[in-house]
Amino acid sequence: MSEKTFREVIAEAMSEEMRRDDSIYLMGEEVAEYNGAYKASKGMLDEFGPKRVIDTPIAEGGFSGIGVGSAMNGNRPIIEFMTFNFSLVAIDQIINNAAKMRQMSGGQWNIPIVFRGPTASAGQLAATHSQAFESWYANCPGLKVIVPSNPYDAKGLLKSAIRDDDPVIFMESEQMYGDKMEIPDEEYTIEIGKADIKIKGDSCTVVSFGKVIKEAQKAAEELAKDNINIELIDLRTIRPLDYETIINSVKKTNRLVVLEEAWPFGSVASEIAYMVQQKAFDYLDAPIKRITTPDAPSPYSSVLYEAWFPKAEEVVKAVKSVMYK
Repeated sequence: MSEKTFREVIAEAMSEEMRRDDSIYLMGEEVAEYNGAYKASKGMLDEFGPKRVIDTPIAEGGFSGIGVGSAMNGNRPIIEFMTFNFSLVAIDQIINNAAKMRQMSGGQWNIPIVFRGPTASAGQLAATHSQAFESWYANCPGLKVIVPSNPYDAKGLLKSAIRDDDPVIFMESEQMYGDKMEIPDEEYTIEIGKADIKIKGDSCTVVSFGKVIKEAQKAAEELAKDNINIELIDLRTIRPLDYETIINSVKKTNRLVVLEEAWPFGSVASEIAYMVQQKAFDYLDAPIKRITTPDAPSPYSSVLYEAWFPKAEEVVKAVKSVMYK
């Protein structure tokens, strides 16, 4: 085991896969000469050269389209967005081409491509750089969506994403690149579509994913002081979503709180709430609660941002509410 940062394991996962398969390459803005905007491709240009670690112009639609076309011709591209806010420039290539090509070609072409980069807010970056697009991309058939919350999961899931024969949206966070964790020295992968129970408990199920799950972990510590032991589920994968793990937990705890860093309308939390009431309604002892950002763009002001971002205190309040305490 070795302690490594989130950014280090991202580079490590890509490098390990590129050594294994010559058809894999990395392309995006500043991924080569600058070692990545967040240093998540550090050292890769030196090892693999400019034909496999490719700097691009500021033209997401262009280099995403090149990636889709090259995937149709037998390559396995990794396309990095400096932030998923900029993926909106390439959303036609992702939604109308990558996601639909296998179905529209009658299975003649699959698109083994990974689109990766930071999602959601990163502090004072203002409204156009602080948006969570997990539910947007998960809404589209043909795409897999992964949002890891820690370095261990990130490495194992990224390796699986690169090996997958379908397009994968792999979402990180600027605020997690410095997070450290003990990582096995031997190779490992994590299956796409399997949630992870981070904390076992029987008082209330709390479901979350990505960096905001840290607020749920803080809440778990606070609730434990009152002998309230939550079961904390980290989704890890938004599509396919591991409904079974959530429903089995709710059948045990009889309560559910969903924590998500996104707008409430059409959120991942909304989908989970629907499926739980559909599959486990008779097990619920209280209405499902969801905690999201307010239904408004992220503010730039640090004071307003602090109020806008979901916090552990809200999780504590929600859990006590569904327990009628």
